[in-house]
Amino acid sequence: MTVAEELPSEIDPAVLRKSLDEVRRVIVGQEHMVERLVVALLARGHCLLEGVPGVAKTLAAGTLAAVTGGTFARIQFTPDLVPSDIVGTRVFHPSSERFDVELGPVFVNFLLADEINRAPAKVQSALLEVMAERQVTLAGVTHPLPRPFIVLATQNPIESEGVYPLPEVQRDRFLFRVRVPHPSAHEELEILHRMSVTPPVAERVLDPGTLAGLQDAAERVSVHQLVADYVVRLVMATRSPAEYGLPDLADTIEIGVSPRATLGLVAAGRALALLRGRDYLLPDDVRDVAVDVMGHRLMLTFDALADGVDPEEIVRQILHAVPPPLVVWNQNR
Repeated sequence: MTVAEELPSEIDPAVLRKSLDEVRRVIVGQEHMVERLVVALLARGHCLLEGVPGVAKTLAAGTLAAVTGGTFARIQFTPDLVPSDIVGTRVFHPSSERFDVELGPVFVNFLLADEINRAPAKVQSALLEVMAERQVTLAGVTHPLPRPFIVLATQNPIESEGVYPLPEVQRDRFLFRVRVPHPSAHEELEILHRMSVTPPVAERVLDPGTLAGLQDAAERVSVHQLVADYVVRLVMATRSPAEYGLPDLADTIEIGVSPRATLGLVAAGRALALLRGRDYLLPDDVRDVAVDVMGHRLMLTFDALADGVDPEEIVRQILHAVPPPLVVWNQNR
């Protein structure tokens, strides 16, 4: 992969930092979650937010949509949900004696799938086409979704009653799985001061056209061959850990990450580099996103699951064992 062209003059990465600041004006703390949401948006990926209720997952999704000027819809997933509730259906109108297509709530820029693991398998399968192809097929007719499009899903990792674990193929469609912790004592006090009166309202900073240009700019971020090789080595270490000095992981990992993880590491790293004001990818960018990109894609053995092994800790072991390259970037080449 060669050095990318310089960013067009009309694309100003500084507007991304302004957008981040605007979201942070509403969301107290949760810096990691907010940054990952913006990175996923730039990388044209979907994001799974995992955390207990009340940690601002839904508020963050709505605030990001307001800042970027995109349309927003929230679907509360429940066990009685059916595919037509989200993608749409054909409706018969007696006055005209014909069927018309009624498009579902997925036809927005930002789709919040709240408590996604509460919906049954048929709904999850209908969502796969939405996430992968960004389109909906009704009665043999394909309807493309608006661009940009991102699915922000939430789930409670603690609750087990009345939930359906997401299938591996659907987890693989998410660029990130971000764990959202409880706020600290200082942040809790700030939440009390900020939200107990009139809550702040985010102002619009971007528009869908500018956002699309920033997504194109992220795809043009340059990737050095050594960094690309580093990405591949990280992925291969999950499939053949013994070859990378991690023989103990052979009994822990059932199946390594898929090629989507390889593409996701590069796409997310490029978006993070652009957010940091660079038009080239560094190994540190890859390392920063590796846990959120790879953790949910690892399939562990039954014994590892029984022992409560955290897949994110496995990714951190791999990052420690696989050395990054030393890239000296020449801006003139």
